[in-house]
Amino acid sequence: MERYACKDRHERAIGLEIASTAIRRGDLVVMPTDTVYGVGADAFVPEAVAKLLEAKGRDRTMPTPVLVGSLETLDGIATDIPEVGRRLIEAFWPGALTVICRQQPSLAWDLGETRETVAVRMPDHPVALDLLTKTGPLAVSSANRTGEPPATTCEQAQEQLGESVAVYLDDGPTPGSVPSTIVDLTSPTPRVLRTGALEIRRLRAVVPELAVLES
Repeated sequence: MERYACKDRHERAIGLEIASTAIRRGDLVVMPTDTVYGVGADAFVPEAVAKLLEAKGRDRTMPTPVLVGSLETLDGIATDIPEVGRRLIEAFWPGALTVICRQQPSLAWDLGETRETVAVRMPDHPVALDLLTKTGPLAVSSANRTGEPPATTCEQAQEQLGESVAVYLDDGPTPGSVPSTIVDLTSPTPRVLRTGALEIRRLRAVVPELAVLES
């Protein structure tokens, strides 16, 4: 288990290299995002994703979202994205918007029981984006044990996940403390499945017909 202070430019560069190596090895990495800290694994290595679910105390019925480092990557992993979805993505990526899309049928991965969908987000955080540039898409979930509050500091993530994570990238407290807003693009009308850091009014300013799933 290693931890790197990303506020220091030199230590950040080393930490990113070590973290990308750990990902390729099938290990877990904790990283900061613009919402809360996330714990990530190689999305294309089922054993690594299983390790992530185990670290969180989560089963396959709660599949892991995927973070991408560029808008172009989205079309490599998702298909049949509706025009309203494109408008939301163009308006709010990078940022606190997670979209659920149909996954590309050719993908050889196992994120859990996804029903051939994938939840995708492009985070608005330089450390996360730098790591994603080195690794490609990562399976990433909030860096906490299931049922516990999301981690907004690296210390909180480390307290909960401990030695199940190989590398911790510490960039201080996250800008916010609320997870991303999730919008389902697989239905005829886009639906908000989870309200989060991105306000509904902002989403509806782009897509007025947006529905909100009743809790």
